[in-house]
Amino acid sequence: MAMTMEALAQERKAEQNRELKERIAQLKKERNAIILAHYYQRDEIQEIADFRGDSFLLAQKAAQTDADVIVFCGVHFMGESAKILAPIKKVIIPDERAGCPMADMVNVEGLKALKRQHPNAKVVAYINTSADIKAETDICCTSRTP
Repeated sequence: MAMTMEALAQERKAEQNRELKERIAQLKKERNAIILAHYYQRDEIQEIADFRGDSFLLAQKAAQTDADVIVFCGVHFMGESAKILAPIKKVIIPDERAGCPMADMVNVEGLKALKRQHPNAKVVAYINTSADIKAETDICCTSRTP
């Protein structure tokens, strides 16, 4: 029975996906790496991830692992949070364009200006902020509940 062009294309794509997953597994082993994927990532990324979760849980996983390399499939502030908790590990964000509109709502210059205007105020930042902002805060919080 002859296969349709669509069936052939699907079969080829499935084979390419298997090969890619094998290559990723090989690289993870060679480089002592793990893959962390935020819940918002596509299913294909979630399938190859060692851990899936919210940004804070994944940053904690980065700190707890024996892996030398953390591939963080998320946005910049997530990778930065992982690096803060795991400073000796190499943290990689696969997509350098990955950003977060919430994290981009505040900038360091603006925060420093507010701190000068209100020198006795305590600064509380949500975890969805850059490392630069976290460095200027007194408390960093998250909405995650135990």
